[in-house]
Amino acid sequence: MALMQIVISPRIYQGESISPYVAEIHKYLKKTKFPHTLHDMGTIVEGKAGDLLVLARKLHELPFKKGVQRVYTTIQLDDRRDKKVSLGDKIKSVRGKMR
Repeated sequence: MALMQIVISPRIYQGESISPYVAEIHKYLKKTKFPHTLHDMGTIVEGKAGDLLVLARKLHELPFKKGVQRVYTTIQLDDRRDKKVSLGDKIKSVRGKMR
């Protein structure tokens, strides 16, 4: 499995919040099979690398469907194949070393 961090930034008018767009993205994610976590700077999603890349394209399109004319999306993909990884594994590993 792989982990993808995705940040989708609709380019909106000054003073407008992006939170309604983020909420739409998470409503979409809830309908999928992908485990995911929202954090203050983006979203982390777990799945097979190829499936995550297809998902990223779909998520990127959502703000356009709401009338946004420009969207800036960044993706980080951690595709580890020597062992199974899941959401929260990296945090557990670091916390275990802090004791």
